[in-house]
Amino acid sequence: MTTLPIESQKTSQIRFTLNGEETDVCFAPYKTLLEVLREDLGHTGTKHGCELGECGACAVLLDGKPVLSCLVLAVDCSGRQVLTVEGLGEDGNLHPLQDAFADLGAAQCGYCTPAILVTAKALLDQNPHPSRDQIREAISGNLCRCTGYLQIFEAVEAAVLKIAAQKSTVT
Repeated sequence: MTTLPIESQKTSQIRFTLNGEETDVCFAPYKTLLEVLREDLGHTGTKHGCELGECGACAVLLDGKPVLSCLVLAVDCSGRQVLTVEGLGEDGNLHPLQDAFADLGAAQCGYCTPAILVTAKALLDQNPHPSRDQIREAISGNLCRCTGYLQIFEAVEAAVLKIAAQKSTVT
């Protein structure tokens, strides 16, 4: 039986795609994706909340699906795609969801907003015209203490219209 040197037992290394860019990172093997994103890669848009998977503040997209990054070990992300709020916009422009949230005041303190934005993006990627109930269901794991959710629902609905308008001007 071969034992690894002590140093190699303390460090894991993975390569994954973060916000569209191939990324290599070394970290302690016990770290969660949340910890690696914030502490090792400086992507602080993903928020640190309860660390129990109950608040949803740490949601990111993993291979296009919302996950709670506080519950995902970073070592399990090798070769996968991670999207954080920092990767939502393109070419220096905000994503229509970000625009709508700003326009409609859907972000009060802003702590839950990054996770809600990426969760809503996953919904719109899967269903470009969701009903209010589908929006409610999709973001049900993201707790917000400030807005009462109505402005959030309205912002997602407004983003649907913005995205449709963008698509009609492109085609």
